[in-house]
Amino acid sequence: MSIKSNIAISDSGFLFDANTGDSYTVNKTGQVILAMIKEGKENEEIAKKIMEEYDVEKSMLIHYIDDFVNMLKRYELFEAEGE
Repeated sequence: MSIKSNIAISDSGFLFDANTGDSYTVNKTGQVILAMIKEGKENEEIAKKIMEEYDVEKSMLIHYIDDFVNMLKRYELFEAEGE
């Protein structure tokens, strides 16, 4: 999975979709998740990184990451499979 190339992501967590004009804001954890997705990391690797910094239960964190990724998919911020 990869973020669409037309999505601009600022260091402050602001996302802008140049095709639609839509904008979004994510928190610090969302920024970490987005950065790791851009690096090609899978959810397990993302969870491991976040758990190094925060005291959170792994199953809860995986659920949060899955929800976050599903939200990005709903807003069509990922490239279609096979692109």
